[in-house]
Amino acid sequence: MSNHHFETRISTAARRPVKSHGYVNPKLVRGSTVLYPNCATRREIGKRRLEQEEIYGLYGSETHFALETMVAEIEGGSHCQIVSSGLAAITTPLLAFLKSGDHLLVPDSVYGPTRRFCDTVLARYGVSTTYYDPLVSEETLVGLMRPHTRVVFSESPGSHTFEVQDVPMLARVAHERGAKLFMDNTWGIRTFQPFRHGVDASIQALTKYVGGHSDIVLGAITVASEEDWVWLRNGALDLGQYASPDDCWLALRGARTLNVRLDQQANHALRIAHWLNDRPEVQRVLHPALPSCPGHEFWRRDFSGACGLFGLVFQPQFDYAAVAAMVDSLQLFGIGASWGGYESLALPTSYTITRSEGTGSFGGEMLRLQIGLEHVDDLIADLDAGFAILRGQQKMVCASPPCLADEMQDLYNPESAA
Repeated sequence: MSNHHFETRISTAARRPVKSHGYVNPKLVRGSTVLYPNCATRREIGKRRLEQEEIYGLYGSETHFALETMVAEIEGGSHCQIVSSGLAAITTPLLAFLKSGDHLLVPDSVYGPTRRFCDTVLARYGVSTTYYDPLVSEETLVGLMRPHTRVVFSESPGSHTFEVQDVPMLARVAHERGAKLFMDNTWGIRTFQPFRHGVDASIQALTKYVGGHSDIVLGAITVASEEDWVWLRNGALDLGQYASPDDCWLALRGARTLNVRLDQQANHALRIAHWLNDRPEVQRVLHPALPSCPGHEFWRRDFSGACGLFGLVFQPQFDYAAVAAMVDSLQLFGIGASWGGYESLALPTSYTITRSEGTGSFGGEMLRLQIGLEHVDDLIADLDAGFAILRGQQKMVCASPPCLADEMQDLYNPESAA
C-alpha cells in the first residue's frame, strides 16, 4: 500500500480486500484460552511467538493484530506491539532494551512520567540517565555520549513546551556510537515519518488521536527491522504487556477517521495560534508551525503538517491566579489532561514542568491548548472573553498554590502531564 496516499492507506489497512464477502471491519475477538487440534500443532505454533499467531490470549488475537498492522502502516514500520497505555509504550522498550550499567540520554523537555520512570525504576535497576537540552548541538550531544550509552530518547515536540528536535542529527550521533534512537512520536502521528529520519523505535499514545474520542487508554511501539522486533516483542511478552481487545477495536474504528479529524483540528489550531500571536497578553506562542516556537526550522524541514495541540506563554504581569481565572471562565474548553479527542481543552502547565538542565526559563505563565472539533469562531470568541477575565486579574500577586506545586514536583502526576 506504500504507493497510495495516507488517506487511502488508513482507510484500507488491516482489512480484507474491498471485494470480499464479509463485514467491512475486523472482528472483535475476546479470549484467553486458545485450543489446538493436537499436541503436535500446539508444540509447533508455540514456537511462533514473534509472529501474529493466536497462541494464547496474552500474545494477541485477530483484533490486536489488525490494529498492530494498521499502526505499522501509519508509522511506516514493519512491526508493531500494542501495549496497555501510552506510558507503557515508553517504559516497555526501555525495559526491554536496557540493562544494569547502561546509560540513557533523555531530553530535558520530556513527558513528566517518563522522567519519573527514569529517575526511579531505571535508576533502581542500575540504568543511569542524563538529561540534555532538547535543542542540543551535535557537538554537545557527542560530548554527552558515553561508551555504555545504549539509547538516545527523543520527544519531538517536547511535552508542554513544544521544542522540535533535530531528529536526523540525534539518529546520526546515536548510530555512529552503537546506540538506538527511541522517539515519542504521538504529536506527529501522520506528519512525521520516524523511520525515514533514523528512528529505531517509534512510540505512540493511541489514547490520543487514534482513539479520537477520549474513551480508551492504549499505546503502541513500532519498529522497522527484524532485529529490533526480536528484542521488542520478547521484551513486551516477558513483561506481560497486553491491551484489551475492546480498546483495540475502538482504536481501529477511531483510526479510520483520523485524517479528517486531524485536518480540521490542525487547521483550526493554526488559525487560533496566529490569532493568539497578535494578542498583547501573549508573550510567545509555542506552535511548531510558527517561527516563535523553538526548533521551528526542524519542523519546517522534517514535518508535513501539525496537529491540534500547542502552547503559549503569557506576559510576565499575569500570574498563575490570573491564568487560572481565565481558564475557569472558558465555556468551550474543558480543564483536563490528555489530548487528541474531539473536545477542546485548556490546561495551565507552568507548575507541572520539571527541568534539571537549565532549559526551563520561559518568562511567564504557560497554557496548553488542545483544539477539538468545535467551530473555530466559537473557540476564538470563548478565548477572547477569557482574556477579558485575565486582564481584570493582572494586578493580583499570587503564586501557584504551594501544596499543589509541591505535590506535582514530588509525584510527577501522570494525569497532569499526559
